[in-house]
Amino acid sequence: MSAPRFVSPLRWEPLPYLVLVALLLLTGLVRPDSGGWLVALLVAIALTAAWGVVAFVRERRMRNPDPMGDLASLDGIEVVDAAPVAAEVRSVVPVVDVHRHQPAIDLARLHGGASQPAILVPRARRWLSPRYRIGVQLVGGDRPRHAGFLGDAADARWRDGLDALRTARGAYVRVPAAIEGSARPFRVDVDLSGLEAIAGDRGEASVDGP
Repeated sequence: MSAPRFVSPLRWEPLPYLVLVALLLLTGLVRPDSGGWLVALLVAIALTAAWGVVAFVRERRMRNPDPMGDLASLDGIEVVDAAPVAAEVRSVVPVVDVHRHQPAIDLARLHGGASQPAILVPRARRWLSPRYRIGVQLVGGDRPRHAGFLGDAADARWRDGLDALRTARGAYVRVPAAIEGSARPFRVDVDLSGLEAIAGDRGEASVDGP
């Protein structure tokens, strides 16, 4: 089964507020003597406001990873190591959107060095974006730090396999990463050559805890 490309509309953060705005605009079209229609509209506004509050609380509830795909820690996370293959056939790809995460990358480099592992998190996304992507969390330091996402080509290639691991086993893949540059702006590259073995035969991958 293919992994979803977009978050469910009912779980998209702005939806309750957009519906609430639409209902409030409708109040200007309903006459005060409309009776049942006005009552129904007010009830709908109250229910939508409650929906927004519930969505806000659910979003703030501690989950690992959170709704955006950020990891708080590796505690309780099953990790599948994707060991890189021989250098001549390595598949190293750049992480995109790193310009948005330079402070986090800087801290990751400070605490974990230029070469460190990264966890690939399917169903990650940017704030308010409905599109799912594969997030890259640097985990060589004191805690995970979001570095960006895999590019479109790598996302399309590995989305289904990584999502299947997450949904079937709650497992996430760890790959080698390298932070390029001695000062900002940093680049981040990840070695995805080991993913082929996991996609072809997951039994060959080593599994461990944090």
